[in-house]
Amino acid sequence: MASNSTTKFFALSQSFSVSDIIVIGAYFLLNVAVGIWSSCRVSRNTLSGYFLAGRDMAWWPIGASLFASSEGSGLFIGLAGTGAAGGIAVAGFEWNVIRAIPSALPVSLSLSKIVTMPEYLGRRFGGERIRMYLSALSLMLSVFTKISTDLYSGALFVQVCLGWNLYLSTVLMLVVTALYTIAGGLAAVIYTDTLQTFVMIIGAIILTITAFNKIGGYSNLESVYLKAVPSKIIPNTTCHLPRSDAMHLFRDPVHGDLPWPGMTVGLTILATWYWCTDQVIVQRSLSAKNLSHAKGASIFASYLKMLPMIFIILPGMISRALYPDIVACVDPEECLKVCGAEVGCSNIAFPKLVIELMPSGLRGLMIAVMMAALMSSLTSIFNSSSTLFTMDIWKKYRRGASEKELLLVGRIVTVILVVISVVWIPILQSANSGQLYVYIQSVTSYLAPPVTAIFVMAIFWKRTNEAGAFWGLMVGLVVGLTRMILEFAFPPPRCGVFDPAPSVLRSVHYLHFAIILCGLTAIVVVVISLLTPPPTDEQVNTAYCIRWIMLPNTTLENCNEGCEAVRRGKCVRTAGFCSPRPGRSAPGTPPPIIPSIREDPFWSRFCCANAIILICVNIFLYAYYA
Repeated sequence: MASNSTTKFFALSQSFSVSDIIVIGAYFLLNVAVGIWSSCRVSRNTLSGYFLAGRDMAWWPIGASLFASSEGSGLFIGLAGTGAAGGIAVAGFEWNVIRAIPSALPVSLSLSKIVTMPEYLGRRFGGERIRMYLSALSLMLSVFTKISTDLYSGALFVQVCLGWNLYLSTVLMLVVTALYTIAGGLAAVIYTDTLQTFVMIIGAIILTITAFNKIGGYSNLESVYLKAVPSKIIPNTTCHLPRSDAMHLFRDPVHGDLPWPGMTVGLTILATWYWCTDQVIVQRSLSAKNLSHAKGASIFASYLKMLPMIFIILPGMISRALYPDIVACVDPEECLKVCGAEVGCSNIAFPKLVIELMPSGLRGLMIAVMMAALMSSLTSIFNSSSTLFTMDIWKKYRRGASEKELLLVGRIVTVILVVISVVWIPILQSANSGQLYVYIQSVTSYLAPPVTAIFVMAIFWKRTNEAGAFWGLMVGLVVGLTRMILEFAFPPPRCGVFDPAPSVLRSVHYLHFAIILCGLTAIVVVVISLLTPPPTDEQVNTAYCIRWIMLPNTTLENCNEGCEAVRRGKCVRTAGFCSPRPGRSAPGTPPPIIPSIREDPFWSRFCCANAIILICVNIFLYAYYA
């Protein structure tokens, strides 16, 4: 928690004008209006309407929601802070997902009537324990790496700009955010995300242009950044010096802060988990009206994911260059005065830039931008987490629960998650190393890789069975939790202080650990699967129709022929998707509504062409900044 001197320092650095208050008020009114309008478009009194927006969303709001949900206030603060501390390498986290998104969302759409990813893996392997575990793990990750970090970073921004108490800022934001999430469901979340994406981009563009004008343009960025040294340093140390490789994406494979093997292989493992299995992402895909719209949304989101490098990371570096005594402080006493944390103040890089550079009116716009980032991320997480608990946990124990009961439970879960996340904030403050983004990615590296291994093997190796998958997840959980507990027990020390942590903790980077953990899980899965009976044909079918849809040049006929071969006569042709023969349905029960995989040839080629363009641009950026 920041000290009183911190509050006074920031509160007096800039005063907010009437125009700032008007802009913030106008933003909130517009946000509420869009939430009400979107809530009225889709019925909120059915599970499909509340949790999946009636499965009738178009590509552009889904794509905008994907971007807004992934660029919450935690990433605004975290990306800018890590950029200020270490340069552009953190952009790899944003650019890596461009390769994962286009393949993730159409696969999710093809999951027919499935509402959650744990439900899919539950069908693939049979039984309930894998589904229950994955739902619980997703809820835990939501609290540890999403809700609490977004709340903390959003409240930190308001505290820096307005001088408000951290917890008062948190509570006020939660009230507005939770209201329309609980009331409106996924439709309200997606459409308000679309508005907030527009606000975020406009505000970030204005701030970036202003910041580059302040230092004399992009050509001067590297030189001014490398000179950004605080006046008060710790003798006989180098932690106050900017990294000499700040403008390089690939860092030393052993001693780099973001080593290139981890940024390629390890980061791909994390990206696969997030963009292919995380409920926040999957749920948006499942709301698409058809496969073309799901692909279009993924392409649109991929284009938007190129922007944070320019509009968040580079401004963070500029903030250090302009205010090295504040953003780059290393002396514990000085850092406590500046931001209330002994380990450093790089997290305030973005808000410091806002309060110093933005004129009246636009300063209010940037406050609205951060609130938009916070709310778009939180609403997405609240809706998705309540879906997980309601459909995968509550419904299992209350099989006869009515839709009204399930909707009520989903709303109550949102409130409970908020309370738990607020309680976690003090732990987060003491645990993170001064770089919020590092905390987010490191915790994800300890818990998510086993899920990636199971998901990939479930689709691509039909011999994977329930026993192998379950014990692979359990071994991965034990190993990952051990590393996470050690990280909390031995947090990175401040500059110049002896590090008592075991050598293995510091010698194995968290991204390298993600590679090891994923490989270990896969080995356990293979060994136990081969030692136990194989899965049934019905279980394998769940994955293999989806696998054929993923492959290039797949047609409806190919999919049906493949299903027919695997299911041995148990597959029938439907309106564009392979599905089990509906002979066991109750008399008079209509067949399930299955999304079609048929696409207009023009839009199919258009999406493929854009995917190729994105990959080429991605490769060029990696090569240019390598």
